[in-house]
Amino acid sequence: MANNPKAKALKIVYIVILVLTSIITIYPLLYTVSIAFSPKGSLAQGIVPFSTGISLKNFNKLIYDYPFFNSVKNTLIVSVGVVLLTIICCTLAAYVFSRFKFPMKKAMMLSILVLQIFPTFIGMQAVYVIVQRLGGHDKLWALILIYASANIPYNTWLIKSYLDTIPLALDEAARIDGANHFKVFGTIILPMLKPMIVFLAITTFTGPWLDFIYPRLILKQNNFTLGPMLLNLLGTGSGTASDFPAFAAGALIVAVPFITIFLIGQNAMVTGLGAGAVKG
Repeated sequence: MANNPKAKALKIVYIVILVLTSIITIYPLLYTVSIAFSPKGSLAQGIVPFSTGISLKNFNKLIYDYPFFNSVKNTLIVSVGVVLLTIICCTLAAYVFSRFKFPMKKAMMLSILVLQIFPTFIGMQAVYVIVQRLGGHDKLWALILIYASANIPYNTWLIKSYLDTIPLALDEAARIDGANHFKVFGTIILPMLKPMIVFLAITTFTGPWLDFIYPRLILKQNNFTLGPMLLNLLGTGSGTASDFPAFAAGALIVAVPFITIFLIGQNAMVTGLGAGAVKG
């Protein structure tokens, strides 16, 4: 087998395909990084990345000429708010559906599952009208409510599936000792939900980080989050000129914490996905 010419040729073909695929995948990313560090401050450079040198000019321009830090602040407020609201609502709802029996329980769970089938963008017009009626136009709390409400159906099912694997005997033993439902939830259930909570925090935090559709619908330009602010650097905003090098610098800055969160929390994500898939 080792001396088979066909096997060797096939192996070479596989290697060539993998190398070409890697180049096609990595080259655009590397080129974007080179534009971010380009001293020319434009797209006028060769096809070879970093051929014009390295400079922090585009990063300085992004920070001092555009409302970058204000957008970062707004995005952090929205992302942290979504994480907190989603964790509170999903863990409590999942605990109720997993541990209590009440009328219409199956119908309610089925309705939550059906809601997940439809993408949130279908109801954008209705969402906009509701936000306007509630006085949430150009308000960050409106974005927090929109993102959290979109996260609740799927994540409630995910955590409920994990709670179903935890024996009811633990709850019953705690109640025999005089614990009420809130104490059982706080002292027994929450510690066991730690992997799921970490997983939920990571996935819900990264959701609003680069979204530009709803922020552009709800917020005004001086109150944008990162997504629409960076998108405006491509010349898509009203009266704005294209500045792709500054956009590349902003995309690079935004990607660093994004990637770091995934690298740090990848074990929790794998654990959370595996635990949530144990029982449906």
